[in-house]
Amino acid sequence: MLSQRRNFIFLFFGIVGLLFIGKLFYLQVIDDTYEKAADNNAIRKIIQIPFRGEVYDRYGKLIVYNTPVYDLYMIPRKAVVKDTNHFCRVFGVTKEYFIKTTQRARAYSRVKPSLFLKHLSKEDFASVQDAMVDFPGFFFETNAFRTYQSRSFSNALGYVAEISPNALVDQRDDYYRQGDYVGISGIESFYEETLRGQRGVKYRMVNSNGVEKGDYKNGSLNINPVSGNNLYTSIDLAIQEYADSLMQHKVGSLVAIEPSTGEILAMVSAPSYDASQLTGNNFSKYYQQLALDPMKPLLNRPPSAYYRPGSTFKLVQALVGQQLGFIGPGTVFSHAGAPVKCHGHGPVDLRGAIRVSCNPYFYHAFRKMIYDNTTGDTYERSAKGLQRWSDLVANFGFGRKLGVDLGNEKKGILPNVEYYNSVYKGEKMWKFSNIYSISIGEGEIVVSPLKMANLAAIIANRGWYIPPHVVKGVGLQKSIDPFYKTPVKVGVESKYFNVVIDGMEDAVTHGTVEADGRIPDIKMVGKTGTSQNQKGKDHSIFIAFAPRDNPKIAIAVFVENAGFGGSAAAPIASLVVEKYLKRKVDRKAVETKFMNMNYLPNVYSVVRKKAAPDSTKK
Repeated sequence: MLSQRRNFIFLFFGIVGLLFIGKLFYLQVIDDTYEKAADNNAIRKIIQIPFRGEVYDRYGKLIVYNTPVYDLYMIPRKAVVKDTNHFCRVFGVTKEYFIKTTQRARAYSRVKPSLFLKHLSKEDFASVQDAMVDFPGFFFETNAFRTYQSRSFSNALGYVAEISPNALVDQRDDYYRQGDYVGISGIESFYEETLRGQRGVKYRMVNSNGVEKGDYKNGSLNINPVSGNNLYTSIDLAIQEYADSLMQHKVGSLVAIEPSTGEILAMVSAPSYDASQLTGNNFSKYYQQLALDPMKPLLNRPPSAYYRPGSTFKLVQALVGQQLGFIGPGTVFSHAGAPVKCHGHGPVDLRGAIRVSCNPYFYHAFRKMIYDNTTGDTYERSAKGLQRWSDLVANFGFGRKLGVDLGNEKKGILPNVEYYNSVYKGEKMWKFSNIYSISIGEGEIVVSPLKMANLAAIIANRGWYIPPHVVKGVGLQKSIDPFYKTPVKVGVESKYFNVVIDGMEDAVTHGTVEADGRIPDIKMVGKTGTSQNQKGKDHSIFIAFAPRDNPKIAIAVFVENAGFGGSAAAPIASLVVEKYLKRKVDRKAVETKFMNMNYLPNVYSVVRKKAAPDSTKK
């Protein structure tokens, strides 16, 4: 009985096995349905590129948006072009372009898609659709290029371009492919991962001729792309455009900040460029033109250009000197014993020294900060004094990055003990007499225009600032990094700012600011600076805020090779302040004068000197 049951089980499984073998034989040898389907159809994976996030100004005005275009890709292993001349005629390319591009694609990968032709318009795309059946291995993907509502704000905004081979290799998340576009500079680069969105993918059935037969598995495997997050900037586009117009025919920077929030209202780098020209097929030609321009229009000067602050740095000296206890509102110095020159006036107190920008006053004040209450030899006293001074000055952001959301910020130079030991090749090789020029913002101290606008904001706030930033909200929630909401104290008590602000007000009303830089019905306080320049006329600098009470705007203006700060930078700053606070400018004559003022000849003379060969060399 047991033996019969065992034989029955063996027989059952034997029959089942024979059925399976028979079915497999039928499918694989006799029935050619699946073979024909495999021959005639394939699954094409189509990457869907999301629209890049748009950019708006502080009032919701659109600055940057996307225009749909079509990119032609090829997969070298599958690409078939029987008639190269016909292909070139259809797509409007030369034979040399065809050969070069296909060779580059094969070198990159024979199985991965490579960009062949970019940014075809809807009209161009429609005109070549019927011809695609003749070119297996080529296919289109929808893309978009950046379109700009305004020519302003280009340097801070930045631009997008095709990802470089090195960046493609070095990428962290394997997101990009050859031919993809990526933010290169400005907020386009800083917020790249926010702006780029998330790719989608679509699986389509295509036959052997490349004709699409519908979604694979009815689209159940498709993933829709997710557009990038929009950026809501703090830029006031009307003020940005106005400031740009004032900085035409000039080289320099203008930065305006809302003191209470750290939001950047305007950021001008002059000369600038037209970002709309760095899109599509114009990119290479226009970029080369910009890159070779000796005026460096691609450089975003506000966070990355280097200048000596000149007399504007005297405001820091006044605040630090009071906090350290070495000077006060009633402290008076004469010109006697000072190696720096000044204008024809007698001894002044701190307020007066700021009003007339007295060099000897701040030389003597700095000397006290370095030498008083220190012991040892001359070097030891100089080192101890300089260290306590530089530690406090660093709190204002000098010699370090403020953290602006642009990605190309430079630290600048705040000379300290370590710095001078390095410059003079060791300890005891320098002393106060070697460094006193930094007392008036010259010598080794180097700053950016952004840093000086932030200084104006610090004084407006009486001792604190919020890190300056261009973007005030991201996405639907308009969220922002807490870093850009957190106040930073500079370590100087608020009571010490009063005399400094009084002196700044005097400087505007009856001091170093000329008449063109005064606004009759707005109480603006400021400080002029003239930054020494060995290669040409001095740079003109002015920093200010307004109104004096409850300030709404802090500003810094740098105009290269324009001379005295009160005659060039101050009037430009005052016009921007007036325009922002009143939404109009009543001083039309001053406005016209400085819109038409041209300081470029002064700059060109410096450029020509740099380019000229040195006749002393053999």
